[in-house]
Amino acid sequence: MSCSVCPRNCQIDRTAACGFCGCSSVPRIARAALHFDEEPCISGTNGSGTIFFSGCNLKCIFCQNMAIQDGTLGEPFTVERLAETMQKLEALGAHNINLVTPTPHRDAIAAALRLAKKNGLKIPVLYNTNSYETVETIRAFEGLIDIYLPDLKYVDPKLSLKFSRAADYFDVAIKAIEEMFRQVGPMVCDENGIAVRGVRIRHLVLPGCVYDTRQVLDAIKAKFGTDCPISLMSQFTPIPQCTVKPLDRPLTRREYESALDYCLSLGFTNVYTQELTSVGASFTPPFSDHVEL
Repeated sequence: MSCSVCPRNCQIDRTAACGFCGCSSVPRIARAALHFDEEPCISGTNGSGTIFFSGCNLKCIFCQNMAIQDGTLGEPFTVERLAETMQKLEALGAHNINLVTPTPHRDAIAAALRLAKKNGLKIPVLYNTNSYETVETIRAFEGLIDIYLPDLKYVDPKLSLKFSRAADYFDVAIKAIEEMFRQVGPMVCDENGIAVRGVRIRHLVLPGCVYDTRQVLDAIKAKFGTDCPISLMSQFTPIPQCTVKPLDRPLTRREYESALDYCLSLGFTNVYTQELTSVGASFTPPFSDHVEL
């Protein structure tokens, strides 16, 4: 069957070859473990039960998870094993199941979630995405996903083409995020501050691109209002593979503070921020061809 699961619409038969995302029809997982480097409402005290899928449909040239971007690293997982892994993470005390870059594996993940829930999975399930999604794919998860954690990376099509090979990124992403809000609304936390349902939009401030960050914040305000939960991130870390200016240098304190000042001037009331000390390799987990829990 030709693949149209994401906006690339590459029409590859992924049972016979890999798509633009680098993925076959069988998910590869490069890490499944408790993860403590998400927002406090996601990681909490016990950690987020994070499953890193190998392969990606966006191909950002600055990706911190470059090791798994092409889809070759990781271990093939059946639907049954994926469901079992979710339940193992729950048994370890995870606050949630955190699906990282799930888009290419829509059908397998949906089947695994149905099986895991049938077998007793109770904790919230989180969809952690670059937002380059079709509305149809997001609709396929209605009732299965409790929390959406979408990036909104760019507004400027020149930037999204140059850095992620997707000139249509914003037009596609904003529609996908609207569908996420339709399903679950803005993020809600329990009495302990742990997310149980809803959407929080992430935006990574890029060096030399604060002007686009302002456009992103303007767009969020226009579509979702100033009560929309957002994470304004400073953790951009230059990687050796990327020599494209200005992404070959770290974000400066002045750039991040300028972005944050603009965010607050717009009236946003629910904002997670980061210190510039958040930069570094600690945000890149160890990936492997063999996944053990």
